[in-house]
Amino acid sequence: MDTPGNLIVVAAPSGAGKSSLVKALLELDSHLAVSVSHTTRAPRGQEQHGREYWFVGVPEFRAMVERGEFFEWAEVHGNLYGTSRKAIEERLMRGEDVVLEIDWQGALQIKKIFPHAVLIFILPPSWAELQQRLQRRGEDGPDVIAVRMANAREEVAQARHFDFVIINQLFETALFDLKTVVHSQRLKYAAQCRNRSQVFAALDLL
Repeated sequence: MDTPGNLIVVAAPSGAGKSSLVKALLELDSHLAVSVSHTTRAPRGQEQHGREYWFVGVPEFRAMVERGEFFEWAEVHGNLYGTSRKAIEERLMRGEDVVLEIDWQGALQIKKIFPHAVLIFILPPSWAELQQRLQRRGEDGPDVIAVRMANAREEVAQARHFDFVIINQLFETALFDLKTVVHSQRLKYAAQCRNRSQVFAALDLL
């Protein structure tokens, strides 16, 4: 599926800082919209329905899967997550740039549907730092953190399949790197050809 809008997919192990980076990026880039995913997990902290996620029950989620309403969906840490097909298609066809925060499984599924999607993986600087961040977050007990750390090793191993890798050691540097990747995607030949077709036609490039 080729669209005038660019699709940016960001994945990371829990605690690597993916959500904070994407939130900061959205505050800096008015041309970028975030797609809100569906999940069966309970809200955390100050999360709101329709802002961070669409929080739904397992039966409703399974029904949406059966109706083919998701581009991708996966089970992560015992919860289900999915990306709405209609919401993404409509935005991309309008020429909007969309960022997705999803797990690595969903990212690789998206790449099959949108070959021009840009996959970005956020890495922690070390295992010790990742564990400390999970502990400082104060949302999970020791048992849950142990599971997240075990899952993180499998997740980090998938970074080789992504187009870009950003190490979130210093937040400001990682945010600059993320901004740079998004901007560079807009300047690629194929993206410019899609979005500035009149210029390309005038220069006999189409």
